[in-house]
Amino acid sequence: MCGIVGALSLNKKTININYAKPMADKIAHRGPDDAGYLFFHTGSRHNNPKVTFFQNLTDERFKNIDDMLPPIESNSAQRELSQHDYDLYMGHRRLSILDISYAGHQPMSDLSKNVWIAYNGEIYNFKELKIELESLGHRFKSNTDTEVIIYAYIQWGIDCIKRFNGMFAFSLYDNFKKKFYLVRDRYGIKPVYYHITKDNTFIYGSEIKSILEYKDYQSSVDKEALLEYFTFQNIFTNKTLHKDIQILEAGHYFEIDLLSKNIEKTQYWDFDFSEPEKVKDEREYIEELDRLFTQAVKRQLVADVPVGSYLSGGMDSGSITAIAAQNFPWLKTFTVGFDLSSASGIELAYDERAKSEYMSYKFKTEHYEMVLKSGDMERCMNDFAYHLEEPRVGQSYPNYYAAKLASKFVKVVLSGAGGDELFAGYPWRYYRAVNNDCYDNYIDKYYGFWKRLIPNKNIQRVFSPIKDEVKNVSTRDIFASVFKDKHSTLSSEEYINHSLYFEAKTFLHGLLVVDDKLSMAHSLETRVPFLDNDLVDFAQKIPVKYKLKHLKQIERMDENEIGKIQKTNDGKIILRKAMNSHIPDNINKAVKQGFSSPDNSWFKGESIDFVREKLLNPKASIYQYMDVQSTQKLINEHLSGEKNRRLFIWSLLNFEEWIYIYG
Repeated sequence: MCGIVGALSLNKKTININYAKPMADKIAHRGPDDAGYLFFHTGSRHNNPKVTFFQNLTDERFKNIDDMLPPIESNSAQRELSQHDYDLYMGHRRLSILDISYAGHQPMSDLSKNVWIAYNGEIYNFKELKIELESLGHRFKSNTDTEVIIYAYIQWGIDCIKRFNGMFAFSLYDNFKKKFYLVRDRYGIKPVYYHITKDNTFIYGSEIKSILEYKDYQSSVDKEALLEYFTFQNIFTNKTLHKDIQILEAGHYFEIDLLSKNIEKTQYWDFDFSEPEKVKDEREYIEELDRLFTQAVKRQLVADVPVGSYLSGGMDSGSITAIAAQNFPWLKTFTVGFDLSSASGIELAYDERAKSEYMSYKFKTEHYEMVLKSGDMERCMNDFAYHLEEPRVGQSYPNYYAAKLASKFVKVVLSGAGGDELFAGYPWRYYRAVNNDCYDNYIDKYYGFWKRLIPNKNIQRVFSPIKDEVKNVSTRDIFASVFKDKHSTLSSEEYINHSLYFEAKTFLHGLLVVDDKLSMAHSLETRVPFLDNDLVDFAQKIPVKYKLKHLKQIERMDENEIGKIQKTNDGKIILRKAMNSHIPDNINKAVKQGFSSPDNSWFKGESIDFVREKLLNPKASIYQYMDVQSTQKLINEHLSGEKNRRLFIWSLLNFEEWIYIYG
């Protein structure tokens, strides 16, 4: 797990080498163990592609790792950089997980120094691929998965990425073919962003803040993305709040031909939830699911550094911990709980430490806990917003503290993300997908549910200060564009598979981006065993009737309705049965409950002064974009107890802090 940055000139102009080190320094938290800088003169701009040369440098701080590479700060390196022009820069910050020796230094090349890679992630099947490549005549100098990617590319071309089981974002340059690639994994576990400047330089990075360091970028707010966020509490397109900076979509890669300057974006994988042609006996699905899940967890335990696991009290993290603990004696586990002394009603059930402690006892883990209080949100807001870089799905500051806790003891932590999206863990959402007059009726109902923050009748008034700039934005069209395989009428099962597809593409993707940013803020690698390729491929073809108990009578719930909580023991039925032999019965059969803090109470109680100071001040920065009266009316509906608008208030606080840092 690391961080990558880079720049590629798409015209005759050289890249600005002065931005190279600051771009990498901005993501030092992603890779505190090493740094590398590659500057390449590819010859592509001068119609003489045979004349090429490069500078491969390290950082002054890490020169003791290998004194063969000059530090970028040295006089000799600066002299060489200033005397020549370069059209490609690849930078890397390393968090050492596999082969922690210098052999894993990046950017890394093949033996001929013509194929170079800067890579962030883990390929869990790299050992099997390495054996296959060795049988084909390739030789390796390290035990890293990075080198396996290089020779897999040399052997199979860019289609090699279809063989990778893991999480990754990488840039790769092929000097033989004069082609550059920027690649993101199937599910979007590892993010990578890009921007093309006015002078036609392609800039990219694991985080947006690196792109901001390339000073040719002119920062401004993408108001269309802002409207999208405050509709869905997420961004479904590839936009970000930073105008003209996009995120490369999951399962996609860029191919740039340096000679023709042609840029092509290709989708190489997508989710495909569908009913199988032939339904097997449920017992066969249970046995295969147990096998694949166990295999997935074991695969993701590979590391040359300490590994731990989150243990929230639910079945997903509990199941992962159960398998991992069988292979890691005294596995370290981590839980975040909440001080409920000022909570009330349903929020008194939000603290799941007792369940976590019980599972820790059962699985004999070395267990650590942190208890959050209302003021902890206020204390972390600046660092949180800085590292998250833009508001995203959920009320996620507890995840920031969970990562902070885990990072004190391990470099790698396992997470239960993906279990709900693969196995239908949100039954109260799917009822809208069961009975529909037609496909458009389904879209209308499901769109109505996913407008999470601002009621449709209020959104035009709330954003009246920027109405002219967002007048052509149709959030319903954005919502509908996520879906594929549109038909006039579908069965109940097909509608639910559409919903699972939608949530995997949007809600899960948002969670993965959040998890990456908040864990890497603490130099911590988060792995997600549920997103193992073999497990995902299998889960998508499990019949809906084995995932949901009562397909025709799915329980209806409003996630924000006062006095209600998203609790149900429906959903993930097949997973519950498969995990029956691994986790305690009271955990396996417990009602579903999300990881959430009691902010409904805190925003009206102990944090009310903070909310008033930030949001009821008419000079607050958010009111450059939002109408004061309309916005504060919605806020006061929460403070008075009339409505539960905790997600809206959280999103406003997050946006206000974002403007202070980035706006």
